[in-house]
Amino acid sequence: MSNNNNNKPVCVSLDDFHEYAKATMKKASYDYYAQGAMDNETVRNNRKAFSKIRIRPRVMRDVSNIDTTTEILGHKVSMPIGIAPMAMHKLAHPDGELATAKGAEANDILMILSTYSTYSMEDVAKAAPNGLRFLQLYVHKDRKVANDLIKRAEAAGYKGLVVTVDRPKLGRRIADAKNKFKRPSDMQMQNLKEEKSNKNEDRGTFNKGMTGTVDSALNWEKDISWLRETTKLPIILKGILTAEDALLAVKYKVDAIIVSNHGGRQLDGAPPSIEALPEITEAVQGRIPVYLDSGIYRGSDVFKALAYGAKAVFVGRPTLWALCYDGAKGVDKMLNIIREEFRLTMALAGCTSLDQITKDYVRRKELYIPKL
Repeated sequence: MSNNNNNKPVCVSLDDFHEYAKATMKKASYDYYAQGAMDNETVRNNRKAFSKIRIRPRVMRDVSNIDTTTEILGHKVSMPIGIAPMAMHKLAHPDGELATAKGAEANDILMILSTYSTYSMEDVAKAAPNGLRFLQLYVHKDRKVANDLIKRAEAAGYKGLVVTVDRPKLGRRIADAKNKFKRPSDMQMQNLKEEKSNKNEDRGTFNKGMTGTVDSALNWEKDISWLRETTKLPIILKGILTAEDALLAVKYKVDAIIVSNHGGRQLDGAPPSIEALPEITEAVQGRIPVYLDSGIYRGSDVFKALAYGAKAVFVGRPTLWALCYDGAKGVDKMLNIIREEFRLTMALAGCTSLDQITKDYVRRKELYIPKL
């Protein structure tokens, strides 16, 4: 990362955006984004796990034309890379989710908006009217709150509902406790601003307050049925890490799943998403689409995830670092960098379209170490 004439560093990788954000953001805000649960074991392993996968390149193939286009639940996108749901984008930049949506729209990709957005879902839709958006939903104990969120999403043109299922309780975030993290007084959870409990929220116990409203009694039989009765939007479950739960998702006829450990922010010691992916895609056998988030920082990471059966991946923290760097332009730049890295990986591996990326292109590193 070098400096340009305006004294702002030139970012050539997603790690460069991270370095900039770490150096410029308020410590408590940076830690809220960067840190995971407990000892951060899963956060670290999310990235390390990708480095343990080797790509087996094929050569002497015509790779002069690379096609990264695909579909996500019937919607065309320019590449199998989207933006994962994350809370409170305003901590990174005043334009928050509005800027993120504009960056996603400029790149013709899917953005998943968090329930805990600092701009309302309606304002985000107006900021990027041609963008593809899904709403991420935390199912609240008060089903009226959840129902209202769903109906508003439908009215605002959101095309899918991403239900987070790995947060019945909040993971222990030690950095937030040490920093006594507070949501800034001028920052509202705009999608929930009419909720009574939110009006009375103590900003000094943000995590505790938000967790207290989420229903920890969700179950497959009752709540998938309730969601089906409540909306016609596609239902995607986010937070699947085992073949057993993936098979239940198939059984209960959800539309897709996202293999995710919540960016390492929930159960510390859970497997990296990329390590959980093979058993899940093997179990699902293509009956529903499988997506992935957690740990994506390189175009080669995208390639590896697709090789193990993911249909698309979602980028989390790098989006926030890029937002901090330069708002919508930063998000646009970050997406262009990972797009070009992915295209280059495809070319160097000998693939010209996504359907050519199969598990034949990847091996665990241990298989390349001879037994002496």
